[in-house]
Formats: sequence, C-alpha cells, structure tokens
Amino acid sequence: MSESHTPPSGSARLNTGVAHNARVWNYWIGGKDNYEVDQRVGDHVASINPVIRDIARADRDFLGRAVTYLTRERGVRQFLDIGTGLPTADNTHEIAQRIAPDSRIVYVDNDPIVLVHARTLLTGTREGATDYIDADVHDPDAILERAAGTLDVTRPVAVMMLGILNFVLDTDKAREITRRIMAAVPSGSFLVLTHPTYDPEVGGELQVPAMEFWNANATPPITARSAADITAFFEGLDLVEPGLVSCSQWHAASDSAAAVPQYGAVAVKP
Repeated sequence: MSESHTPPSGSARLNTGVAHNARVWNYWIGGKDNYEVDQRVGDHVASINPVIRDIARADRDFLGRAVTYLTRERGVRQFLDIGTGLPTADNTHEIAQRIAPDSRIVYVDNDPIVLVHARTLLTGTREGATDYIDADVHDPDAILERAAGTLDVTRPVAVMMLGILNFVLDTDKAREITRRIMAAVPSGSFLVLTHPTYDPEVGGELQVPAMEFWNANATPPITARSAADITAFFEGLDLVEPGLVSCSQWHAASDSAAAVPQYGAVAVKP
C-alpha cells in the first residue's frame, strides 16, 4: 500500500469508516488523499478486476485530451465539471486556462473531502474564473441554478460528466438528468462523458463482480452499462469523431492504445 495522510475533515457527512469513491479513485491514480479503508477496498477491487487502475488513469488522460481539444480546436471557454473528484495534476481549469486564460470553470461535487480540497487548490487565472459548488448530480436544477452565477449560460458550455452517471443507478433517471442539463445550455455546447461498461468487446467481463464487491463494501453504489445504454445519453446531440469508444482510444496519440472497459465520447448540441 502507498503511504496516505489524513484528509481534512470538518463535515458531518465525512465517514472515514467506509471506503468512498473519490478517495479510492485517488488511490488508484497514485494520490495520497485516502484512508487505509480506501486502500483495502481499492486493492480488493483490483484483485477482482486487475485493469481498474488502467481504467482510472485512462479516464484521467481522456479528460486532458477532451479539454485540450474543446479549448484549442472548438473555442470552448466555459466548462461545467460535474463529479469533480479529488483534485490532482492537470485539472480541468488548469488545462483550459493554460490554453485560454479567460476560461471559466465550475466544479460540482458533494463529497466533503473534495469540497475542502477544491476550495483550497482549484484556483485559476485572474482573467478567467474558477468556482466550486457543493451539489448532487441527482439534482440538476440546483446545479444549473448555482452554476449560472459563474457561467454565462447564453454562451456554449462544455458539460463534463466523467464517471458520474454510473452512480445514478436508474438508467431512465440518468437519461433525464443528462437531458435536463443539456436542454439548459445553448447550441454549440458539448457533452463530455465517460462511463464503465461490462461489454466484452472492451474487456468488461470483470466489471460486474468487481462492482458487486464495491456495492457491498463501499459508497456510493455503482453500475456499469452497455454501449447502447451509454449512447442513449447523447440523444439529440452530434457525436464528435470517433464517436463512443473506449476512453483510452478517444483521440489517442497512438492507434495502438489498449482498450479499457470505460467508454468515452464528446458530442455537440446542434
């Protein structure tokens, strides 16, 4: 196990006795903002599904490529990052503001440890804006209302939903959340999404037993979905090439990038 330090507390919602996704994910990508319980559960999940650390790293790399593409190639200057997770190197605002210092970013999460870290570390350029709101993906109206304090929702927004809809267990509810958020942003906005899958085409056979263990021993509960179910989240949007693929292969530097059982895609609102 890697060395960990005690993450900051100060919230009644902070439960250090149960593994939590934000902290376990941090452990998988080599961070130190996690507890021993997160490491134990993370290691056991990895023993069931040995590619889980590859998934975590691929998801993070996808974020970097997607934000770079949208900022540099598509001129996006506003990002709504829902399900931020614990800050690490090259967060959304750092990538976007490195290319366009006037970029405006709103992070959304409801984990108390993420909240403490975000308010301390997620500071941006003077020319742009970086904000954090404490809200739940299950309440899209609250997210939109509060994000409008920093973002100009009459101008295009890139909605980032990386590894977050898998915590909305009801697929119809997940679709409705996505539709509600994308309906509130104008033409030219983007949806950027990653989601775990059990599809064997990308090596997802071990996702289900790993998630069964996770749901019995950690929080919040999670689900995987098929490519067809994930594609439905982009209804009414135009997928950017190459469409829905393993997130490790989306705009990858090499054609030989290995697939991981986590789909990723970017789509634009016509």
